[in-house]
Amino acid sequence: MKVESRCGLLCGGCEYRESMGCAGCVNIEKPFHGACPVKDCCEGKGLVHCGQCPEFPCEQLHSYAYDPEQGDNGQRLVQCRKWREEA
Repeated sequence: MKVESRCGLLCGGCEYRESMGCAGCVNIEKPFHGACPVKDCCEGKGLVHCGQCPEFPCEQLHSYAYDPEQGDNGQRLVQCRKWREEA
């Protein structure tokens, strides 16, 4: 299991990965796009990814997953569930 993001985003499919030199938010201190409340929350709780959280899926992550501009129609929620089951 390779976790690259806190929220379940599969970084391999991200269009910004190569162009911005992003290694995934698990591997970097600050995202290239600025602060990320999902990353901050997850790291503040000492979790590798949101699927480990007892509050999963919280409203913040759900909103992020279905955001019209940055969302992925809930695919990151599915991925967090997979990571949780694989652990």
